[in-house]
Amino acid sequence: MKTIIVIISYIITLMLLSCNDKNSDNYTSSLKELNVPCQEGGEANLFVSETGDVYLSWVEYLSDTTDALVYSKLANEQWTQAKTIASGSDWFVNWADFPSLVVSGKENQYMAAHWLQKSADGTYDYDIHISQSFDGGNTWQKSFIPHRDSISAEHGFVSMLPISLEKILVTWLDGRNTKIQGEVSKSHGHGHHGSMTLRTAIFDKNANLTEEDELDNRICDCCQTSIAMTDQGAIIAYRDRSDNEIRDISIVRKVNGKWTQAQTVFEDNWKITGCPVNGPAIDAKDNNVVVAWYTMDEGQPQVRVSFSNNSGEHFSKPIFVDNGNPLGRVDVVMISGNMAIVSWLEQTGDDDAAIKIVRVNEEGIVGDKNTVALSTSSRQSGFPRMVIHENHIILAWTKVDSLSKVNTVQMKLK
Repeated sequence: MKTIIVIISYIITLMLLSCNDKNSDNYTSSLKELNVPCQEGGEANLFVSETGDVYLSWVEYLSDTTDALVYSKLANEQWTQAKTIASGSDWFVNWADFPSLVVSGKENQYMAAHWLQKSADGTYDYDIHISQSFDGGNTWQKSFIPHRDSISAEHGFVSMLPISLEKILVTWLDGRNTKIQGEVSKSHGHGHHGSMTLRTAIFDKNANLTEEDELDNRICDCCQTSIAMTDQGAIIAYRDRSDNEIRDISIVRKVNGKWTQAQTVFEDNWKITGCPVNGPAIDAKDNNVVVAWYTMDEGQPQVRVSFSNNSGEHFSKPIFVDNGNPLGRVDVVMISGNMAIVSWLEQTGDDDAAIKIVRVNEEGIVGDKNTVALSTSSRQSGFPRMVIHENHIILAWTKVDSLSKVNTVQMKLK
């Protein structure tokens, strides 16, 4: 009799799971690994062109002293053979400050990529280098530097976005004010004395720089920036820094050709004396905007998501999406007017972590929290990146094993 009861209970459980699956966002059921032509590398990034083509870029570790920025294009659910953009033995390669590639123009012929290159002997003395291609990545122009301060200091955490067929908007963290008379004060973790700033510029195919602006004169020192385009114009998300060390997420918007003052997305009031190395992610569709970020509320880590339906002028009350012990490292993509997919890294053990995704709108979580891949909590595992391609989610991350390699998967969009 006991055996019969156990069998009946098991059958009922299977039936309930089957019913739940019909209404759930079980993205992992359609998960397919896409092999990346990476021998050893990391710092992966993704970009979708206006034509809908997906590009994956990463740093290939050629030797102990030499690195290369390479990229591949998704074609017929396969990554093409990797092409080299640039290489060097004097690069600043950092787990959190990864290079990027953007693509624009007719038939995706116009491309621009950035990496970081040492400018002096100081640990954090490095410049942003940008190279352009006008023939779909077959050849690349000599690189140029978008900041013209000529000061050996930190310059990084770049975001780029094509704004026309021949112009690209770039924003970055700029450390020119952190130097004192050519020296570095040791009063902060990276030797900062003055404040890190947020700057922007527009460059064209001739590497001419215009509209060079300082957008915020005091921001967090080493958190990623993120940029998107709304109906009104560009919007940039970043981690701000107040005089009393509140480091909440802010945005600036370009409205009628001018940048607005910094605006806090939500007052988390996270007071922290050092940089958490955990920047926000932003995406937009028409006049709808979504921002995802990591914060801590009274010692409790959280991943929060907030929406705007007026191009970022106002944001909704944030929604918590994590499983209770997130490491952050977020990304977000919009899939409709007020619906988004959020990804983050969740701690699951002393050194173990899981890459999670969930579907969410401004009313709250509307899907299951999926574990896409197992990872580690180490810095080497980097920041997972995500884009939407046709009816699929493409996700890239660094898998840490005996070697570091870039991995990607695709999942059918629910």
